[in-house]
Amino acid sequence: MGTRLMLFSPPPPHKTHQPLHSATPSFPLSNTHHTTSSPPSRKFRCRIHSTSKFGNFLDLKPEHQPEVLDFNLPWCHPADRARFDVIIIGAGPAGIRLAEQVSCYGIKVCCVDPDPLSMWPNNYGVWLDEFEKLGLEDCLDKTWPMACIYIDDRKTKYLDRCYGRVSRKKLKQKLVERCVSNGVRFYKAKAWQIEHQEFESTVLCDDGTELKGSLIVDASGFGSNFIEYDKVRNHGCQIAHGVLAEVDDHPFDLDKMVLMDWRDSHLGNEPYLRVSNSRFPTFLYAMPFSSNLIFLEETSLVSRPVLSYMEVKRRMVARLRQLGIRVKRVLEDEKCLIPMGGALPRIPQNVMAIGGTSGVVHPSTGYMVARTMALAPVLAAAIAECLGSTRMVRGKQLYAKVWNSLWPIESRLNREFYSFGMETLLKLDLNGTRRFFDAFFDLKPYYWQGFLSSRLTLKELVWLSISLFGHASNPSRFDIVTKCPVPLAKMMGNIALESIG
Repeated sequence: MGTRLMLFSPPPPHKTHQPLHSATPSFPLSNTHHTTSSPPSRKFRCRIHSTSKFGNFLDLKPEHQPEVLDFNLPWCHPADRARFDVIIIGAGPAGIRLAEQVSCYGIKVCCVDPDPLSMWPNNYGVWLDEFEKLGLEDCLDKTWPMACIYIDDRKTKYLDRCYGRVSRKKLKQKLVERCVSNGVRFYKAKAWQIEHQEFESTVLCDDGTELKGSLIVDASGFGSNFIEYDKVRNHGCQIAHGVLAEVDDHPFDLDKMVLMDWRDSHLGNEPYLRVSNSRFPTFLYAMPFSSNLIFLEETSLVSRPVLSYMEVKRRMVARLRQLGIRVKRVLEDEKCLIPMGGALPRIPQNVMAIGGTSGVVHPSTGYMVARTMALAPVLAAAIAECLGSTRMVRGKQLYAKVWNSLWPIESRLNREFYSFGMETLLKLDLNGTRRFFDAFFDLKPYYWQGFLSSRLTLKELVWLSISLFGHASNPSRFDIVTKCPVPLAKMMGNIALESIG
């Protein structure tokens, strides 16, 4: 949900719709409120293989072709035998953001990627206030003044917090322009191996080139083998299927994005899917751009082992059919697979990490892009303190400094709490999940917003838990009491180990 960094995606798409910017609400809103709603008036109870006009859209191919930034990058030439202060592996959002921030200090940076000018393939959603704090609000191509959550067919909650869709082109262009202005060099290749000496490391590329630097940062994503772990990772997984689609019509309000739709009436005639969804629920995430253009994504919030991708797609077909949404054209599609929670990398180690491989994905939600944008300046300052100084702190002292800037002890303790939230969600069925979010979004906005944005202190997280228990229904309290002792004991043990470690 929300901010997403995804794997195994199709080639980067290209948007053709015009940017739309929502105005502020024209009516007063409380921070969180809920109404009674009735099921959609149009119900189409058809099998997955139906050939009705609301039939299967999965056979439609995405129409947009890969896009590449039209930019003249300053390339690194191996013949120059240049040595860098920092080599960043990966030109995704995390890598480019860190390159932009580190180079501000006059530090020599090289960014290595097989295709540094290709557009990022996936859709990213963020809370507007998060990007405003970073000065990146001009990189959103659409905002909604509210978000809504369908708890079930009878209850809908409205959240008075603006949500935005990131313009991948605007964000990448802005960051790349700053990188170029700051003297960052780029090298087009795949990093194959890393070798370490006492004060210098070498990146071996798949074309045989060797690049040398004082610090190597891995920003290449979840599939990287460069980062080491002391513990079994044992992460949960968020999986989703999404499409940017042209449709005949859809039932959603244009001034609200749908953060979560937990309704399951679309599975009334699908007994197998209904039983499976009751145990391992999925929800719809939707961003309506106009009455005929909408981004739709069926999402499993977290599962272990990961839910079948085909299962997710079948549920999405049934849901859109019941909502009366006929997909005419698929402009983009994507498969989202996000490892969540699990063990942190070994701290410190010779290779630094940022992005998906560094453990910064929110263990309970999958949010990451906004947090990565915010953490890059912190990490860059720590790097500059070592490599930008006249004494040039390198080797083990450098590795310890940068890893502890990304993961100070308080952040590690907080992450254990967020991981406890993930472990709790893993134990809840559909009804338990509905009750959980019904109580969660009844909390004071400071707490639920802070939790989703990873900005609460450990003390505040404890108060959030107490308040959540107070707002919960009796069945939800029963879920907490009966299903949470083991995850709670695990969290307390890990917090104790981190505190004395």
